[in-house]
Amino acid sequence: MNGKLIVFEGTDGSGKATQTALLCRRLDREGIPYREIDFPRYGNPFAEPARLYLSGALGARPGDVSAYAASTLYAVDRYASYKEDWGSFYEAGGLVIADRYTTSNAVHQASKLTPGERQEFLAWLFDFEYRRLGLPQPDLVIYLDMPVEITERMMRGREAKTGTHADIHERDEAYLNSCRAGAREIVRECGWAEIRCAGADGRPRTAEDIHGEVLRIVQGLL
Repeated sequence: MNGKLIVFEGTDGSGKATQTALLCRRLDREGIPYREIDFPRYGNPFAEPARLYLSGALGARPGDVSAYAASTLYAVDRYASYKEDWGSFYEAGGLVIADRYTTSNAVHQASKLTPGERQEFLAWLFDFEYRRLGLPQPDLVIYLDMPVEITERMMRGREAKTGTHADIHERDEAYLNSCRAGAREIVRECGWAEIRCAGADGRPRTAEDIHGEVLRIVQGLL
């Protein structure tokens, strides 16, 4: 018996952590047991390869590390987390809510490739993680689409407030735009649910408004 896996996906700064937290808070209120996971698991030794990549230790720009190599670094952490942490809960029928998953490699790494190469990469990626590594395939992926100009302002504000520094993905606006453009096609190809996080006026919707749409989407799984 397997459980259910719901994944929040999106480009950097699109509100994944916020929507994950709001859904988990709702599950708490309704007494629905769940496990919350997020990637990379900073501080865990299995996440160190991904951290080094994002810090620029393997190349100053995202394109300096191939889509396949970078995806493998993230997969190490994901496989270890499944074995160490949440796998037995999921296999016993539990509900797992993820902030990022294999789907992040699809969004961020496929953008490094030409359109003709992307399909081959996605087939490799999903086969590698879901079949060869034995990680569960999501039951639902919710992609949060936010214009890059908005996420850039949010990330710069977060850095100023927390004293943190952007990683090689977050500080490369052209790369983020490429990720968003490619992701819109991947969403359609993979059948993910998409939520537009900015209104017709170009302004970001409130977190509570987006959360209401999330609840309507996940209702059938809960």
